[in-house]
Amino acid sequence: MKNRIGTIAKKELARFFGDKRVALTTLLLPGILIYVLYTFMGSALSNMYSVDDAYAFRLSAVNLPASIQSAAEAGGLSFSPIGQDQVDSAKQELEDKELDLCAVFPENFDEAMTAYDSSSGQPAPQVSLYFNSTSSTSSQAYQLVTGLLDGYESALANKFDVNHGGETYDLASQKDTTGTVFASMLPMLLMLFLFSGCMAVAPESIAGEKERGTIATLLVTPMKRSDLAIGKILALALIALLSGISSALGTVLALPKLMGAASDQLNANVYTPADYALLGVVILSSVLLLITLISLVSCFARTIKEAQTAVIPLMIVVMFIGITAMFGDGARTEWFYYLIPLYNSVQCMVGIFSFDIEPALILATVLSNLVYTGMGVFLLTKMFNSERIMFSK
Repeated sequence: MKNRIGTIAKKELARFFGDKRVALTTLLLPGILIYVLYTFMGSALSNMYSVDDAYAFRLSAVNLPASIQSAAEAGGLSFSPIGQDQVDSAKQELEDKELDLCAVFPENFDEAMTAYDSSSGQPAPQVSLYFNSTSSTSSQAYQLVTGLLDGYESALANKFDVNHGGETYDLASQKDTTGTVFASMLPMLLMLFLFSGCMAVAPESIAGEKERGTIATLLVTPMKRSDLAIGKILALALIALLSGISSALGTVLALPKLMGAASDQLNANVYTPADYALLGVVILSSVLLLITLISLVSCFARTIKEAQTAVIPLMIVVMFIGITAMFGDGARTEWFYYLIPLYNSVQCMVGIFSFDIEPALILATVLSNLVYTGMGVFLLTKMFNSERIMFSK
């Protein structure tokens, strides 16, 4: 039996790795493309929301108080004074992105601020800041001027300070930050990558054999149909696993670049070999289940294209299950969640990435995935025995 399963597995592996172009595009290309894409996305996002340090903001102001002007110059900002009748033209310049910000102060602003009593119930002096949020320089100018005015307001009645010392007040460690980010994003990405790897090989192996007519040769050989099913699933799972690992490595390496300013707080080295081992076990059991599910769907298809189309609803389900990692606060603790196929894998990944997982829950997930895989192999065997399914036109 083992020899027959091994023979089928070797045949599938030889067919796949025998075509170097297919092996390259399935195993190496996904990881490389993901790394390059995420790196460029991170650079693009960084350029979109950042402003060159040497950039001189174009600012105009109506009734600019001397106190605000002094504070602005100390912060490296310079306002061009304009009259009230020029506000409309300044707004047009903002729309045309020829101006970064226009500040309109009421007359005698300093005196009004000094005389204002918050308990009087009267409205406070109003400062209007006009800007264009679609311009990175305008948005940055708005943030700088808003911070300047907030600091000026606090200085008028400074009764206490908040986090004014030189200490580090954010006590989240690099490990905590990495765990939070990875636990919310990677489970969904990993499930999609694993599914993509399975989808790239399973329809070709099942529906492709039917389309080419070679499945008949396999079915007439003196072997159990269960051996045929197990051999195919093991070989396809190995190929899909390699494809998923390639994509996952590309994601982990590129994620800090994609996060931009927060990249200094992300470091995959905070995970131990034991964490990676647990993750590997969960991924392996998940791949076995995914490849079995896609193989079952592919059995009903007559062509590769038909199989790929039929698998799309399953892909949507996997996507929605992966998104659940972004909700909630850490992994579920109730054991019965770890009996739900695919959802249990996502919860295990969340727990591993957030450093909050019970080995018993991982064991429950792996065992349940293997049970579901065994059930799928049994169904696949029955389908191989059905001439109506295997030889349908």
